[in-house]
Amino acid sequence: MNDLTNIKIAVDFDGTIVEHMYPEIGKEKLFAFQTLKELEKKGAKLILWTFRAGRELEEAVDYCRKNGIEFYSVNSNYPEEIFDGTISRKIDADIYIDDKNLGGFPGWSETWQILFPYEILQFENEKRIAAARRKKIKDFFFGKKKKDDK
Repeated sequence: MNDLTNIKIAVDFDGTIVEHMYPEIGKEKLFAFQTLKELEKKGAKLILWTFRAGRELEEAVDYCRKNGIEFYSVNSNYPEEIFDGTISRKIDADIYIDDKNLGGFPGWSETWQILFPYEILQFENEKRIAAARRKKIKDFFFGKKKKDDK
C-alpha cells in the first residue's frame, strides 16, 4: 500500500488531529501533521471530516493550513461539491481516521503502522541486515573473539 494515489482519507479534527477541546482548538496530537504530510506525499487525497461548521470550521482549516496541511476538500466528497440535500452527507472515502472509531483512536504512530505494516517490517529487517554486515566486517578485520578471550 505504498502508493496511495487517489485514495481518499477522511480525517476528523477534534480528538484526532488535535486534543478534544471543542469549540476551542486543542493541542496537536503527537505525529498528527507529520503523518498527514507523509500520506499526502504518498498520493492520498485528504478530506477534513468534522462536526465543525462556520467560524469554528474556518479556524480548524486555518490551523491545519498553518501546520502545512491543505485538504483536498472539507466536509465534502470533492472541492466543488455543494451540499443541497440531494446528496448524502456521508463522505465517500476509502479510509476514515476518527477518534470515534470502535476501540477509539489508536494514535498517529499506530495508525501509520496499520496503514503501512510492511514498511515497518522492511525498516526493521534493513536494520538487522546492516547490523549483521557490520558484525561480519568487524569479525573479518579483528577476528572473532571467543568467550574466553578478553
